[in-house]
This record gives sequence, structure tokens and C-alpha cells, in this order.
Amino acid sequence: MNRKQLITILLALAVLGGAGLVLMNRHDSSWSAPQGKMGQKLFPNLVLNDVGALHIAAAGDLHLAAKDGLWRVQERAGYPADLSKIRDLLLKLSELKISQSEPIGQSQLARMDLLPPATGTNMGTNTATQVEIQDKQGKTLQSVLLGKKHFEQSSRPSPYGEFPNGRYVMLPDDPKDLLLISDPLDSIEVNPESWLDRDFFKVDQVASVSLVSTNATNSWNLTRESESAPWVLADAKAGEMLDSNKVSSLAGTLSYASFVDAATNTAPAATGLDKPLAVTLTTFDHFTYDLKIGNKTPENNLYLTVAVAADIPTNRLAGKDEKPEDKQKLDKEFQDKTKALQDKLAKEKAFGQWVYLVTPSLVDPLIRDRSQLFVEKKEETSAAGANAAPTALPKPDAEMPGLLDIPAATNPPPAAAPK
Repeated sequence: MNRKQLITILLALAVLGGAGLVLMNRHDSSWSAPQGKMGQKLFPNLVLNDVGALHIAAAGDLHLAAKDGLWRVQERAGYPADLSKIRDLLLKLSELKISQSEPIGQSQLARMDLLPPATGTNMGTNTATQVEIQDKQGKTLQSVLLGKKHFEQSSRPSPYGEFPNGRYVMLPDDPKDLLLISDPLDSIEVNPESWLDRDFFKVDQVASVSLVSTNATNSWNLTRESESAPWVLADAKAGEMLDSNKVSSLAGTLSYASFVDAATNTAPAATGLDKPLAVTLTTFDHFTYDLKIGNKTPENNLYLTVAVAADIPTNRLAGKDEKPEDKQKLDKEFQDKTKALQDKLAKEKAFGQWVYLVTPSLVDPLIRDRSQLFVEKKEETSAAGANAAPTALPKPDAEMPGLLDIPAATNPPPAAAPK
């Protein structure tokens, strides 16, 4: 072999080696690229201060948006959303990290529940929940498709069932990679009612309660002089005795008021609010709550509206024997209380903008018929029966001897002794 041939062979080997190295690097890259995402944030460029809206799509659509200083639920006529729930979700999304990644083909999307939400006629079947994080103008900042939840494999199953510890997701701008995150994101729901702010009006220190029924004979009005005084029925008729057990609950019925949902059908004729039961409560803090209660829904809920007003005193009358050194302290207490009541009024007046669905248990004590407030008549009948004169015994039958007519028994003669 001459020198020229040797050089030719060496060059050929160098070319082949270089080509092999390139192919090997490409092969390694195809396997290591997805794995290289492990530990990275799912949304590395998300800036929370830029977020102004959320759009969640699955079998339906949910739109949450910041407006007038509050997050609101568009599908509930702009009712205030639960700020803490939204804040917790956004913080979680901003910190999510990728636990695992692997390539995925289009044919595998259905198996992982990662088909786009609006695909074909089988909407909701093997489809993902899509979450779009938007800015204040509605432009999408980040988007993700949420697929199947991940369950940890265990050789010792829990008697309480399995709980998810992660979720498979896919980024729309990277549809070839299946990603696993270590949070199932259970709080992400498309149901509007699950995002509503549940804070509601609260009625304390009740001074009076009245019901105006659609039937005038069922209306009533109860008042009391103080929180410890008994209830008194206005225009009480003879024989009407209040049942203390039935009326004692009136004071606390709305202390912890809550609602099921904000109604979407608010037409008065459909809700029954064109001919409602009207309940008015006043408090010792000068608040007035006017409730209108309408029809019952097929789900056994009632339509309700509330209007809140108050006549809050702004000036304190000094006591007759008030000492100068006490005035500053008492004035400060009065001002603090006045401010708290004014804040309460401003907050609760806002509830008058919507129609609510509430459970019957919330208002049942307030909408009893007048007759249901009293001691039951059977108790009165029983008491009357106890005081009635005893019924006379019937006279004995003339054909039968009376007890006194039966002659006294005599001792029979002794039996004769046997012979």
C-alpha cells in the first residue's frame, strides 16, 4: 500500500466517523430534548401582574375577568368571583414545574384526554380542559390543555381509594410533547357557581320581623323591645298564643345567610318575584332588610332578592353625667362603630343587584303562615279535657242485681269425713 492509498483510506474513515457522530448526536438529542424540560416551569414567562382574565373551556365555557376592581364571573351577570380561589390558582400556575416529558403523536391524544375541547360532535369525550391566561385586554398570554390525572402506582391500595398526584398536560404551541406536572389542578372547574364569592349579607340584632303574604290572613308582624325580651305579635287576636319554640329561631335565621347560586333566569313571571312573599327585618343597629321570595325550582331551591337600607346615626348624644375624661374614649368608640356600620351598608347594598337561589331551610322560619306561629290547638284541647267534670257512671240495669244486692257469702259446711 503506497502513501497515496493510505491517505485516501484515512480520509474515508474520517468522513464516515464524522457522519456517525452527527447521527449519534441527533439520536441523543431526540431522546434528551424532552427530558431536558424536567424541572423547568410550565409557564416560565408568566408575569402575574399582567393577568386580567381567565378562560376555561371544557364541556362549557367559563370567563373570569377583573373589572371595576373586582374579579367577576361573566356567566353569572358579572357576579363577584372568589378572589382567594383565583389568586391561589394563578400562584400555583406560575410555579408549576414539569416532572416528566415524552413525545406524543396525534393518534394518542384521545387516550390521554387531550383532544381540543371543541373537536367534532363528541364534545367532552376524551377532550381536554383548556385554560387560557389572558391580559387585561383579553389577549392570551399562556395556554395549556389539561388531560388525564395521574395516579401513583402502589402495591398496597388505600381502602379510601386512589387520589391523583399529578396531571398530564400539553402546551398548544408544542403539541408533540406530553408533559406531566405534579399537581392534579382539582380546583379548575368550568361550573360558574363554583367560582362565586360566597360572602353574603348577615342579619344580627333583629328587632322586628314581618311577613306580607299573598294571602292577607297569613301575614304577621313580630317585634321585641330588646335582644333578651320576648317577641310580641302585633294585632294579636283573642286566643292567639305565640309558641316560643317556633319564634325563638327568628333572630338567628339570617345570622349566617348563604346562597346556592346566582340565578340566570331573572324574569319576574318565571321566578315568581312578580307576586312574592315579602319579609322585612329591622335591627337594633338601624338596618332594614327587605326580602322577596319567589317560586321553587325543580332542584327545590327558592328565588330570592334582598334590598338593604340603614339610617345610621352620625352624632353621639353625650350622657347626662358623662365625665370629660370619658368623652374622648366614648367618641372614638362611636366613630369606629359608625364606620363599621357604614362599610357593612355599602357592602350589603351591592347584593341587591342580583337574583339568588337559596335553600328552603334559609327562609322557612320567616315565611310561616300566621297560624303556624301559635301553640297548637290540640294542646289547648288536651288541657281543657283535663279540667272537665268527670262523666257520671251509668245506672245499673233493673234486671240485674246491683253490687249491694248480692248477699254476703257464707262459709260452706265442712265436708264429711270419709267412712
